[in-house]
Amino acid sequence: MNNNFLPTNRKEMLARGWDRPDVVLVTGDAYVDHPSFGISLIGRWLEVHGFKVAILAQPRHQDSQDFQEFGAPRLFFGITAGNLDSIVANYTGNGKVRDQDSYSPDGNPYWHKTKTKQQRRRPDRATIRYTTLVKAACPGVPIILGGLEASLRRFVHYDYQQARLRASVMTDAKADLLVFGMGEKAILTIAERLANNNNLSGIPGTCERLTEKEFRHRSETEKPLVLPSWQDIAANSANFMAAELTIDKHARALSSQPLSQKQQAMYLWQNQPAPPLEPEELDRLYRLPFQRSPHPDSATVPAWRMVKDSVTIVRGCSGNCSFCAITRHQGPMVISRSPASITAEVKDLAKSSHFKGTISDLGGPTANLFATSCRIKECRKHDCFFPELCKNLEIDEQRFLDLLDECARIDGVKHLHISSGLRMELLLKTPKLLKKLLDKHLPGAMKIAPEHTEDEVLRLMHKPGGKLLREFLALCRQLAGKRKLHFIPYFIASHPGCSEADMNNLATEVSKLGMEVRQFQDFTPTPGTISTAMYVAGLDRDGRKIKIAKGATARRQQRKALESITIKSGRTTAPPKAKKKPARKNPGRRK
Repeated sequence: MNNNFLPTNRKEMLARGWDRPDVVLVTGDAYVDHPSFGISLIGRWLEVHGFKVAILAQPRHQDSQDFQEFGAPRLFFGITAGNLDSIVANYTGNGKVRDQDSYSPDGNPYWHKTKTKQQRRRPDRATIRYTTLVKAACPGVPIILGGLEASLRRFVHYDYQQARLRASVMTDAKADLLVFGMGEKAILTIAERLANNNNLSGIPGTCERLTEKEFRHRSETEKPLVLPSWQDIAANSANFMAAELTIDKHARALSSQPLSQKQQAMYLWQNQPAPPLEPEELDRLYRLPFQRSPHPDSATVPAWRMVKDSVTIVRGCSGNCSFCAITRHQGPMVISRSPASITAEVKDLAKSSHFKGTISDLGGPTANLFATSCRIKECRKHDCFFPELCKNLEIDEQRFLDLLDECARIDGVKHLHISSGLRMELLLKTPKLLKKLLDKHLPGAMKIAPEHTEDEVLRLMHKPGGKLLREFLALCRQLAGKRKLHFIPYFIASHPGCSEADMNNLATEVSKLGMEVRQFQDFTPTPGTISTAMYVAGLDRDGRKIKIAKGATARRQQRKALESITIKSGRTTAPPKAKKKPARKNPGRRK
């Protein structure tokens, strides 16, 4: 019996002496008891506060039978699509069905070999589908939505697989509450209120569904910031950009003012965000009794293999890139764990049976945001990198250097790598750290994210100009001397406002800089980003019209510029030159 894991079926629940759980957490991922998996963080967090938690991982979604596994929980069902948005997990940016799912056992997204839509382990728009089935299985039990999909689809949003705008997942699913952002504090408050038979109104970090009457009553006293409605956005896509910019500014300011948006018949009401965890609280979260492995019923899970020897050291991002949703979900404030907490986790990892001597990553959204902070304690901007590095950003280079040394000295650790992405602007300000990374802590190559080289495209991406990449490479090569360096740069094709000429210029510049392109992607208009609003509205942040590469042909043409210089396994992907056929000895004669 797997009593070290949270129970995943009725047999395991009964073995703990429970007749029913307090909370059932439903997820579109396989259950991996590791702190990199959101469902495990929430489950362990509730457990340590005294609640009985069960995990229903990747339930079959053709009917409601699997959702009756534990019976009706005493408090609520918590529903998440998993670590990824279900549409991102199931479809590429160009709408093709994915045949791999890193969060499913053995990477297989299907229950059976027959690859039909009905047989996928994770349904499209899983949050809505799971809610429907929970209501059928256990009517009347409160349903709380959470995770990345719910968080980024909580307002009117664009669904690239359907190529249309959709209403809030909250109103489509008709759930009782939605938790947005990193949900530890909100979910604990919800559990405590339900345990004490209290209502769920006004909890920081949550969204509610209100009728017209309820909305008007609360508006009189709470004075919400009202976003363009579903009807406004449907009538004019420029209103979608206006709504997204307002949401973005409001989120970065950590504003306590409620947000509201009329959907069709109902109103979405967003309460103030939950305060971010203090470093001490984050330390406590990562010291919970995770097994750091998949549940035995899940075999192996590719996403776990990628992170099993890694340690998260930082949460949140103050970068605010247009195409990225990390700031909106994890928050704009950077919270760093204490060195003592990090080294304690590394020691535990080094003692584990599967550890082979290499820490694959000390990281997070951006590794070298660790130990950064803002001089302005009440900053409402939290936009530290555009158009250049903010003078109020405090960087503690020595703290990161000391952390690397402490972790590298731990018994059993032979190699310590930084595999997360690194902000080049910060590394230019921390040359000692840069040299240490180049000399000792890279897994063969450094991951950087220039995204583009053309100044206008970078402006639209909300990133510094192309000269940054040149300055960074020059410093790295200076520090390395005669030693050859390898970089893994990430680039994006077809970003709103990017043209085929821009991509050709990028390819030329990258070749001049002597870089090898190994990874790039077509822009994907995922929910919850300013770049997606640009894609939908055809406007930049200032309301100016920009060109959008939407069709398959236009996107393919932009991709071709990078494909011609992309390196895979040491060889370019450019088609080989046709071999010249030898001349026939007797060209005038045929067999």
